[in-house]
Amino acid sequence: MQLTLKPLALAALFVVTAGTLTACGDEPDKDQAPLVEIDKNPFPSTYQPLPAQTALITNVTILDGIGGQIDNGSIFIQNGKIQQVGEVDDLPEGTQIIDGKGKWVTPGIIDVHSHLGVYASPSTSSHSDGNEMTKPVTAEVWSEHSVWPQDPGFERALAGGVTVMQILPGSANLVGGRSVTVKNLPNRSVQDMKFPDAPYGLKMACGENPKRVYGEKGGPSTRMGNVAGYRQAWADAQDYQRNWDKYNAEYKQGKNPKAPKRDLKLDTLAGVLAGEIKVHMHCYRADDMATMMDVMKEFGYQIDSFQHAVEAYKIADLLAQNKVCSAMWADWWGFKMEAYDGIRENIPMVHNAGACAIVHSDSDLGIQRLNQEAAKALADGQRVGINISKAQAWQWLSANPAKSLGIFDQTGSLEAGKNADLVLWSSDPFSTYAQAERVYIDGGLAFDRQDPDSWPVSDFELGQPGEGDVK
Repeated sequence: MQLTLKPLALAALFVVTAGTLTACGDEPDKDQAPLVEIDKNPFPSTYQPLPAQTALITNVTILDGIGGQIDNGSIFIQNGKIQQVGEVDDLPEGTQIIDGKGKWVTPGIIDVHSHLGVYASPSTSSHSDGNEMTKPVTAEVWSEHSVWPQDPGFERALAGGVTVMQILPGSANLVGGRSVTVKNLPNRSVQDMKFPDAPYGLKMACGENPKRVYGEKGGPSTRMGNVAGYRQAWADAQDYQRNWDKYNAEYKQGKNPKAPKRDLKLDTLAGVLAGEIKVHMHCYRADDMATMMDVMKEFGYQIDSFQHAVEAYKIADLLAQNKVCSAMWADWWGFKMEAYDGIRENIPMVHNAGACAIVHSDSDLGIQRLNQEAAKALADGQRVGINISKAQAWQWLSANPAKSLGIFDQTGSLEAGKNADLVLWSSDPFSTYAQAERVYIDGGLAFDRQDPDSWPVSDFELGQPGEGDVK
């Protein structure tokens, strides 16, 4: 963030001078210092889409991402947008026709929990840039400043149908820092990948992780210490917010107040309180999640998702009531005590309760086959009598993630006017044997399985020339 000095327009402002009500003109008082403002977008997106194709994919089964299925349908894309879905007519001259007989089309997969780039491959300490383990609250750090775009994991995720992802800091801290949402088109810098105008996220963590990391560093060392740490951080942010509000109010009154001292940590926390930054919280146990929703209400912010949420099934009704999404694995459990009471029916049970269910990866390997993770969860639900259709289940991979990230107005479903982010699958995407044949991002062909020469390859994967290879 940067400080900018900007004169405040005072065309409609009145001040009292020597007992007389006086109208001010367009210029501030000559003795009034310039207004101090905080640039909330100092690292803007420089993303440029691929050349958009004009294409019709026809004779396919379409899952629209919002619970609908169209058999033997068509989808028409042009100018980077979805133009028509279902029955398509009036095609412009030069439209590429792709016969998808026997194939399926879905929205692109959105992974809300990725560490690609901040824990890049190969996994070495030199690539470990996800956890700023220096103090319990590090809201001042931004994951985008650790993202390495040459991580080969991006290309592998693209081959699995992933078009958008949220890259998060790790979960060592009570407050780990800001996340960034990117389009899965690796480029020279993270800003070239950054989803334009997507809200920032804030990574928080509860339970065992902060206890384990800080128990021997002066705390917190207990769950009650964790909660005290969150509450103090939010209280400090409220005070910071009040100081800036007071400064702006006094400036508008024609006074010459001193601007509060910038605090990068409190900038982020105040952004959450103002509703500008979304909260994504690592939390396993049901009681921890319920406690965090109480803290949320105390300080008037919104938790947008609980990440991992192994016990979400126990409080699915509370999640629905509080409009909190739950991003979950299909079957990871038992690797620590707070993950011990996981069940395979977690995702379908949360969905069945009317809450927002999401399938996520938290893995450079799992992100390559999130369609299969959703298939496992769907099958586990059906096995116990929770009858969810494939069309409904695809919401876990596109619409619900998009909603939790604040980008559903642009992507996450196959609807006219939305970004042409979609995948052509070789067969039913809930099959182990299905492959992403074509992946489109903003209507550009980002991955074509039939054209290996077009596949993006990280510079890091090219290796180094051997002896005698250099001419």
